[in-house]
Amino acid sequence: MTSPSALRVVSLESRNAIEMVRLLERHGCIAISAPSMREIPLRDEREVLAFGERLLAGECDVLVLLTGVGLRTLVDALAVRWPRADVLAALSKTRLVCRGPKPVAVLKALGLRAVAVAPEPNTWRELLGVIDREVPVSGQRVFVQEYGKPSTELLASLASRGATVQSVAVYAWALPEDLAPLEGAIDTLCGRQADVLTITSGRQVEHLLDVAERRGRRALLLSALHERVVIASIGPVATETLAEHGLPADIAPAHPKMGHLVLAIAKEGPDALASKLARGAGAAVRSA
Repeated sequence: MTSPSALRVVSLESRNAIEMVRLLERHGCIAISAPSMREIPLRDEREVLAFGERLLAGECDVLVLLTGVGLRTLVDALAVRWPRADVLAALSKTRLVCRGPKPVAVLKALGLRAVAVAPEPNTWRELLGVIDREVPVSGQRVFVQEYGKPSTELLASLASRGATVQSVAVYAWALPEDLAPLEGAIDTLCGRQADVLTITSGRQVEHLLDVAERRGRRALLLSALHERVVIASIGPVATETLAEHGLPADIAPAHPKMGHLVLAIAKEGPDALASKLARGAGAAVRSA
């Protein structure tokens, strides 16, 4: 049950939209769900199939796995061309490095295991650190399973360490087919009808601002986010994307998990909101 003073929280989560709403409501918040992304398989599978040929020929020394859904999609795509058992056998002979727990779980379900796993907060920096410590890549043929957009910093860093690096993209992020919830959320944020915005991926920020731009509300949205809406970021990657657009993260949990994010909102949200509103009011007085 929510109270009259319950925080009104806009969630841009797509894949786990229902789970996010339930978490928010369980902690006494009013959830406003506005899915901001849609996963779409890449139509051109030449890159994936070229990787499959190299993998089955024993020409992949290290495979870096960035997401669980990407790994599952990759295996399914390869199994269309080659026997699934052959694909899994080839993967078992490859050193597999995971960015976090989700690809580890998929590997376990496939009967495979990683040789190294990046610790929290599971960014490309932690991933690079564990590779340096446990999987030296100088002179190695390294493939990186991408997730929606190129991991340019990771690819460049691996190449600088003497690896031959190639990316393997299996899906991309697009805007939802139905933009009404996202457009409504933008109106809600601009109209002082929301207290908190949750960000669980950097691409959510891009899509939110892109749609606001299309509707001629980008400047008004940025003003609201600066002055009267608390921004809760799930972790460093999302926080970095926010910073690229001049937006600070007001709340960031110690662990980059949805449950921790919602708990932080429930605990820190009221004070963070009061502080932000006070700063916004002060700025308005000074500019008057």
